[in-house]
Amino acid sequence: MIDLHTHVLSGIDDGPEDTVGSMAMAHVAAKRGTRTLVATPHVRDDHPKVLPGEIRERARVLNRLVREYGIELFVVPGAEVALGNAVAMSDEELRQVTLGGNGRDLLVETPYGAVPSVFESLIESVVERGFRVTLAHPELSPTFQRDSERLGRIAGSGVLLQITAGSLTHRSAARRLAVKALDRGWATVLASDAHSVEWRPPDLGPGLEAARRHVPGIDTQLEWMVNDAPLAIIQGRDLPPRPERTRRRESRWPRLRW
Repeated sequence: MIDLHTHVLSGIDDGPEDTVGSMAMAHVAAKRGTRTLVATPHVRDDHPKVLPGEIRERARVLNRLVREYGIELFVVPGAEVALGNAVAMSDEELRQVTLGGNGRDLLVETPYGAVPSVFESLIESVVERGFRVTLAHPELSPTFQRDSERLGRIAGSGVLLQITAGSLTHRSAARRLAVKALDRGWATVLASDAHSVEWRPPDLGPGLEAARRHVPGIDTQLEWMVNDAPLAIIQGRDLPPRPERTRRRESRWPRLRW
């Protein structure tokens, strides 16, 4: 599997404090079946240690250590960019923080507070500059929880949505919106948004199991959301077709009521 959103680089944002923490995250991810981690540190004003020009080298160094320790996993560069920063950055700066360093794909952070009315027009301004946007964890936004159809319209405009796997595991407004995004076909990617082995660990398994429980017939699309779609995003390619949902067979026997 490919985990498109992780804070695995150490000492620069709210991810692990040191390389030991980064290695622990890589170990857990590999043990749980992930083979690629995209390092996506926060590019926003409250994390001044995240320098766009250094992310690729930091990911390369961590990738080398991971391989030297025999962990079967690759680390590739990226970033989680606040929309205000994305608008203000030059095209050259934005290309430095694209997913996989592909020069095209940006992971843009959904605000945790109110989503302003100009949000969509600001995203459009970034897209018009030649970038494809994946919106990170929109299900956590109170604005979208109250107005889910607004999120659906954003998805319908061509913006990709990344749902955090952990949002599916606990009853909450975030889970309700995450389930709706899966059920409606709005969501493109499931990722961990991991910050450590304790805080939202890099383990996609529980979220995938929860998705199977809450969204009938989603099995055929989950593989696409953790492999095919994120691979295309990292490589800067068009997305492969989304598989059809599995249709459940009707039982020949009437359901008994107890």
